[in-house]
Amino acid sequence: MPHRNRVDPCGAIFASAARGTLMGNRGGVMHDDGQQIVRQYAGRRWIACLLEFKGRRRVVMTPNRYTELFFLDEAVALAAGHRPCAECRRARFNAFKAAWLSAELPHGGRFLLAGEMDTELHRTRIDRERRHITWEASLSTLPDGCFIHWEGGNYLVWGDALCLWSPEGYVAKRARQQLAAVTVVTPEPMVRCLRQGYEPDIHPSALALIRPASRPTSPRADAD
Repeated sequence: MPHRNRVDPCGAIFASAARGTLMGNRGGVMHDDGQQIVRQYAGRRWIACLLEFKGRRRVVMTPNRYTELFFLDEAVALAAGHRPCAECRRARFNAFKAAWLSAELPHGGRFLLAGEMDTELHRTRIDRERRHITWEASLSTLPDGCFIHWEGGNYLVWGDALCLWSPEGYVAKRARQQLAAVTVVTPEPMVRCLRQGYEPDIHPSALALIRPASRPTSPRADAD
């Protein structure tokens, strides 16, 4: 029986045997001694981490240790409200921080602190009833890497394509349309960072849909 520790683009935690490409956490312990999720988060520090770092080994859902969560890819992690980890993904954290500053998002002074980003992200990713916050925008204004909820599915926006998410990977592509208003799943500060050039890593299944391998050209028969 798989653990309930996978995260979808709307931040919901569910059970799946499918593997993710990133691990993360939400500020501490969210599970009980029976390895059951008992709270949605333990703090405002929601991060996305590498699956492996400096040979460290963990037993998933160890009692009284932070709860490991898993994401299909970084675009999903951002949509769920998780920023890059400042330790194991330092280069990505620095790039995200630079995008945050370029977007002129809130911070308290000359130096941007991770906690300041966490406070602003928490305000924009979850409401007082602990529901994931969505917002409306024209599809044409959205940058690559964000998610929308459309016609019952969660779609990754990338170039002229919309890629349908599933726990196992992206399973279908639709052409990006000129829609005046769509429901945006990715928190607004994340979208503003994406507009400033922060490009999330996406799952190989999305790349296969967006840039399918060209068919080999059949050899031309020479005339006798």
